Amino acid sequence: MLDILDTAGQEEYSAMRDQYIRTGLGFLIVYSVASRSSFEAVTNFRDQVLRVKDEDHYPMIILGNKCDLENEREVPVAEGRELAKQLGCPFLETSAKARINVEEAFYEVVREIRKFNAGGDSSATGNQEATKPRTKRRGCSIL
Repeated sequence: MLDILDTAGQEEYSAMRDQYIRTGLGFLIVYSVASRSSFEAVTNFRDQVLRVKDEDHYPMIILGNKCDLENEREVPVAEGRELAKQLGCPFLETSAKARINVEEAFYEVVREIRKFNAGGDSSATGNQEATKPRTKRRGCSIL
């Protein structure tokens, strides 16, 4: 079962964001391919998650949404893919309106959560240290 909280980057949630992050087990960091400023905020959100979780890596997916708006695109696919690679996160482009990769995004974050809880694949993050298995948690919250 997934418990999904969509703050849509709204400022009224900023005061409670750390609490939401503390309880989240996986994160979809979403930017609009039609908004350069939303793309530039991705790194800040990722860094906030890692700071609150006190981890070097945590289950999260970088999503470029609104890929159906090709004529309004400000962020090329290659740039989104490259940022996700630098951050050590999977990447997908999605469109909620056209139903492109939406289900796959949720499946992917669940795979990342399971991998993280099982001890993770250190080669995926570039971390060569052995990781200890995580304790099993009940439920799944995606913020």
